[in-house]
Amino acid sequence: MSEQSSMHFYLNWAKERIDEMDAALASFEVKATEAKADSKVKADQLVADLKKRRDEFQTVLKTQAEAGEAAWARAKTELEKHWTEFEAQMKTYFEVAGKQMEQQQATFKDIAAAQAKAWREAADQFREAAGKVAEARTTDLDAALKQLKSDASEAEARLQKFKQAGNESWSVLSAALAESRKSFDQASRAAWDALRGSGANS
Repeated sequence: MSEQSSMHFYLNWAKERIDEMDAALASFEVKATEAKADSKVKADQLVADLKKRRDEFQTVLKTQAEAGEAAWARAKTELEKHWTEFEAQMKTYFEVAGKQMEQQQATFKDIAAAQAKAWREAADQFREAAGKVAEARTTDLDAALKQLKSDASEAEARLQKFKQAGNESWSVLSAALAESRKSFDQASRAAWDALRGSGANS
């Protein structure tokens, strides 16, 4: 993969996670303001811990923004660790806040919306980069863009089913988000690999 195409993949990967973190935090903050006094302290502390983890993730991301591909590969490992810690803290939030289905569903919907937005933005970025490539490769790039959009639609449809179900546990909802996230990573990587194969420098 060209250095720039690889950078797009890593940036898309990181942005998608930050968008999910922000969506989860916004959902939790709304619920924390509604909590009873005794559980409000715990909820506020968990939200503060989640913000700290999100900020640590963003700090590592900003540090790597100008780095080369090898540095990004190393940074992704560290970012994945921060992401895993954030997810574990979200699970703790649901355990401490109680198994409130309404909160879990609201958070799931917000995170799913953030994922759908990330898919659309990645497709738009790819379309822009592909537009800069020589016309001889447009068929391959159009196919890659079509596949990215198709994968995005399928992932959004799967998440929509869970949104409508309404009574799934957080572990089931979290697994659905993880599956969608994995599909996003694979589709994004495939699209940028196709662009790299075109000899693009952008």
